[in-house]
Amino acid sequence: MPVAVPRKTIELFSRAKDPKQAILSAVGNLSSVELMFNTVLVAIYIRPETTSGGIIRPGSNVIEDLWQSKAGLVLKLGPDAFVDDGVNHFNGQKVEIGDWCAFRIGDTWQLSLNDVACRLVEDTHIKLKLSDPSVVF
Repeated sequence: MPVAVPRKTIELFSRAKDPKQAILSAVGNLSSVELMFNTVLVAIYIRPETTSGGIIRPGSNVIEDLWQSKAGLVLKLGPDAFVDDGVNHFNGQKVEIGDWCAFRIGDTWQLSLNDVACRLVEDTHIKLKLSDPSVVF
């Protein structure tokens, strides 16, 4: 059974020299998107098509990152994201737009925005802030 995947994401991101810039360019202006509560919008990190050792990953392996990638680029924050309340105390820890982060896939909601594969995740489910998304898989 065929599966519809955002080809723009696969083609651009798996071949990008700078994945952060590729994602930001592809997703475009998000001013018409308003996040609710403590949600964080992240674009899914797609590993390069060619590994650091020169091995070319098959297309099916690249596409699998859409469902299995645990890293993403923060695109937008809800108004209550990383705000201390009666239950959660962040102790100043947070992610900002443009940061790479990691999360458990089961704690997210998958969607596409402007043909870019994204996930919505609650602030408390972001477990790592990363300088390089390729360290997580």
